[in-house]
Amino acid sequence: MDMTNELLARFEQLHEIGAALSSERNIDRLLEHILLAAKTITHADGGTLYRVADNQKFLRFEIVRTDSLNIAFGGTTGAPIPANFKDLPLYRDDGQPNNSLVAAYAAIHAETVNIADAYAADGFDFSGTRKFDAVTGYRSQSFLTVPMKNHANEIIGVLQLINAMDPQDGAVRVFSDADRRLVESLASQAAVALTNRLLVSQLEELFVAFITLINMAIDEKSPYTGGHCQRVPALTMMLAEAVDATSDGPLADFSMSEKDRYELQIAGLLHDCGKVTTPVHVVDKATKLQTLFDRIALIDTRFEVLRRDAELTLLRTAPVDRLAAGQRWQQQRRDIDADREFLRRVNIGGEAMRSEDIERVLSISKKYRWTNAEGVEVDFLSADEIENLTIRAGTLTRAERETINYHIVATIKMLESLPWPKHLKRVPEYAGGHHERMDGKGYPKGLKREEMSVQARIMGIADIFEALTARDRPYKPGMKLSEALRILGNFRNNGHIDPDLFDVFVKEKVYLKYAEEYLEASQIDEPQAAPVSEKPVGESPIP
Repeated sequence: MDMTNELLARFEQLHEIGAALSSERNIDRLLEHILLAAKTITHADGGTLYRVADNQKFLRFEIVRTDSLNIAFGGTTGAPIPANFKDLPLYRDDGQPNNSLVAAYAAIHAETVNIADAYAADGFDFSGTRKFDAVTGYRSQSFLTVPMKNHANEIIGVLQLINAMDPQDGAVRVFSDADRRLVESLASQAAVALTNRLLVSQLEELFVAFITLINMAIDEKSPYTGGHCQRVPALTMMLAEAVDATSDGPLADFSMSEKDRYELQIAGLLHDCGKVTTPVHVVDKATKLQTLFDRIALIDTRFEVLRRDAELTLLRTAPVDRLAAGQRWQQQRRDIDADREFLRRVNIGGEAMRSEDIERVLSISKKYRWTNAEGVEVDFLSADEIENLTIRAGTLTRAERETINYHIVATIKMLESLPWPKHLKRVPEYAGGHHERMDGKGYPKGLKREEMSVQARIMGIADIFEALTARDRPYKPGMKLSEALRILGNFRNNGHIDPDLFDVFVKEKVYLKYAEEYLEASQIDEPQAAPVSEKPVGESPIP
């Protein structure tokens, strides 16, 4: 290949590298691409990428490569920069520029330095290079050190290449003027790409921090739901990663890019943002009669009035009739105490209330009479108290449950009103679907399994499992793993959750990974053999 063709090929390579740099989202990979690209177009054996750090005071090693020594630190290698690779100070203790170090000089003066032989160079201190060579047996010779200047004319890093290799015979040569121009062009593109990526990363971090702030406000509204908005996204991502790693079965084709992961993370963080509209006294309703306070105390007071009135009646009875009256009083007191304890018990709420218990509540209301504050004799229990005390499961009336459920409608309205960028367009769908069911009996849209994304179905399982195992709910303690998995398995069988996702959740022990991080040790027991889907793979569950 003649020199002209080679130069054209290298320019084409530079163009391709620039396009690749502009699309890279991961900072470590971006830095690695920059250095490897510079090494490639100059045929350099080694190189280092430094970034300006600590308020423009130091150059920090970010990526180090030397092919002939098999040295690879930083970037995606998993090998951290060794501790003896100290930051290079840009200024001496007296505040003067540290011009003796070639990388520092290039950064301070925004000037490329091309050295034919480090051992013969004047004006720079290469003692560290000589020590490195003495230890490794290497011979550091030609150096090309290029500052990385962004669009704001700020130096953000330095590219340093070592030992240009002749592609024909492998001999070390001097970096040519063409090498210098190409690397300067690459450094300029790389600096802009890196700055843009850092700005985007900072905006993304700010966005996540702002969402976390909203979630903190939601969780802080109630001591009983604190952490829910953080735990559900965490479990969502655990299950999503397990599904992404699945290589067989109906979910084998599911995969996520980094953009997909970020989108799902944002959806998870925002899945309950509509709870800012939910009244605190409904969220915190720990007993059936609780509003701003537990009204069971008012009923206790009424019972005490009944006891007092019965006792006064006894005391006013003529002595000749007092024995029979005393017996009636003892029976009345036993009835009053029994009915009071019964109402206190049903006020707590639970998984189910029997029909005979409901009838007893109604009977108690008619059994006793009392005089209210207006001096009117009325039934013992008001209509509102009866409605609350006869709730069959939990502590919420139908109206209160609708108020709670409205949070998902509010979530969807809020999220759909935002101008999402293309890579986050599906956030409202993912976040808004976590209360839908596979059989279409969920809310708010009544979607069926085939109408929902895998991500929304994943979030539904995460939301349910977190609620089952949460130890900060007002109406129940956190369940043990075995019980939560049993209930989740029933939800799988009755068409509530996705059966294929449930199988991955169990098979890959996602529940255990979550439990070890977020549950109390007392909740982590050994589940029974977890149920697996009895339906054909991929078939929609039957209600």
